[in-house]
Amino acid sequence: MNQHNVRYEWNEIPWRKLEKSSFKLQKRIYRASKSNDIKKMHNLQRLLLKSTSVKLLAVRRVTQDNVGKRTAGIDGKSKLNKKERLQLASSLNIKERAKPSRRIWIPKPGKSEKRPLGIPTISDRAKQTLVKMAIEPEWEANFEPNIYGFRPGRSCQDAIGAIFSALNRKSAFTLDADISGCFDNINHHALLGKLNTTPTLKRIIKGWLRAGVMENGIYQSTKCGTIQGGTISPLLACIALNGLEQYIRKALTSDLSQHGKRKYGAMSKKRDQQSISVIFYADDFVILHENEEIILKAKSLVEEWLKTVGLELKSSKTKVTHTFKPFDGQKPGFDFLGFTIRQYPVRNKRGYKLIIKPSRNSVKQHTSVVKHKLREIRGAPQEAVIRDLNPIIRGWCQYYTSAVSSKIFSSMDKTMFIQLWKWAEFKHPKKGAGWIKKKYFKKYGNDNRRFMTSNGTLIIKHRDHAIKRHVKVIGSKSPYDGDWPYWENRLSKLPGKSSRVIKLLKLQQGKCNYCHLWFRSDDLAHVHHQDCNRRNNNIKNLSLLHKHCHDQLHGSMHDKHQIREKPDDGKLSSPVLKSSGER
Repeated sequence: MNQHNVRYEWNEIPWRKLEKSSFKLQKRIYRASKSNDIKKMHNLQRLLLKSTSVKLLAVRRVTQDNVGKRTAGIDGKSKLNKKERLQLASSLNIKERAKPSRRIWIPKPGKSEKRPLGIPTISDRAKQTLVKMAIEPEWEANFEPNIYGFRPGRSCQDAIGAIFSALNRKSAFTLDADISGCFDNINHHALLGKLNTTPTLKRIIKGWLRAGVMENGIYQSTKCGTIQGGTISPLLACIALNGLEQYIRKALTSDLSQHGKRKYGAMSKKRDQQSISVIFYADDFVILHENEEIILKAKSLVEEWLKTVGLELKSSKTKVTHTFKPFDGQKPGFDFLGFTIRQYPVRNKRGYKLIIKPSRNSVKQHTSVVKHKLREIRGAPQEAVIRDLNPIIRGWCQYYTSAVSSKIFSSMDKTMFIQLWKWAEFKHPKKGAGWIKKKYFKKYGNDNRRFMTSNGTLIIKHRDHAIKRHVKVIGSKSPYDGDWPYWENRLSKLPGKSSRVIKLLKLQQGKCNYCHLWFRSDDLAHVHHQDCNRRNNNIKNLSLLHKHCHDQLHGSMHDKHQIREKPDDGKLSSPVLKSSGER
């Protein structure tokens, strides 16, 4: 792709046309992989990697859509303008030697220890995104259905939904396991062998894996593991762990068959296989079955299989429990992805009921985050406190709206009230309780103690979030299958989205109001105010756009409405309002 052949400026590129052509190629790769037509699949992948459209889209994802787009690699580049983006797309060559990543350390949530993160250069991130766009559809057709982490169209709530389906009608023993240093210890030779791709792509990915890292100006080689921070690393981790579920089911075929005969009489082979559940989310997974011996055998099989890819279980985080009865000195149930999954005794036919709720550690951590935030902003005005706390409360609640969270939400609101009252007392040590209540806590509906300003800006309460049951993704469905009505319907029900965004998604039938393409699960969606007045939140004034479409719209509006220079005749041109939009 020669820069001189580019006929458009960055904001004039027909992105809709590019998106449609690239997705068409990806869908063909998915279908070829599904039908096991390897030759056709590899030819389509080569075609995609050479495509000008896909290169431009890869650069846009890295420089515009990615949340960490302004993080610099070892070359120090953290932000590109429109001209530099076009230059990067025109010079993108995946066969070039990869540069080392910049090593930084980030704290683990709620812990004192830190995890390593490798930041590749913007150019390497664009190349990795390009290759990912080629091989992800292939693997989406082959992944086991119960792998939920780092996959398009799947979430933590889908993994929890799979656990609910497995335990809704039976109690079971569980192997709750964690892989020790999953990203850092994957064997390169084993991973490249599992990729089973073209020699060119294998050589390119091998170069990225072994590019090394730079920390404090010192180079360190990477003999194993995938660099956390690279755009292709999560996909490679999923590929490395793919096959474990099938291996366990195959190795335990006779044990599962014997257990089925003892407990239920004659059972089909399919039902025997389905009696054990292996549910993955990144490097955390659980194995569920009614029989203790089968679970212990599964544990030894997992340890044996992980050795083949250079991994091992983390003993401190791996345990066997029972969902209903105390086992081996441990309480019933287990924690997974911030949820507590446990069966409680009730007077019904089975004698127990499955309850999934926010874990104690998660509640404690959330309380601590709010407490520390209030300490940081002790001297801030009330409106600033509300502005800082609302995203924290909203994000935590939206994650848990699919669980049994009502009582915990009410409890958190009581704790929040105490913390806010202490904040007000610290701010006004010489004022009484009546004065503090009158100034900071006002009546709002049926609530007499809502933390609220005189102009109506109020804090979100945990109880404001309605509990909505999450519908798990169907089997091995993938966004690359082209079933847009299914994914559009599902998108408006995913947790983590505000009620306004969900309403706009339904009104726009799951499509962006600017490019009229479907929203995907991993797309960043922005609310745009059509009259450029952020305070006018009437639903008729709002549009839901892709982040890049929002950027493009405001770029074109800025070009049209820029202030004109003073004319030669001395007459002033009419003033023009600057455009704005909610991001």
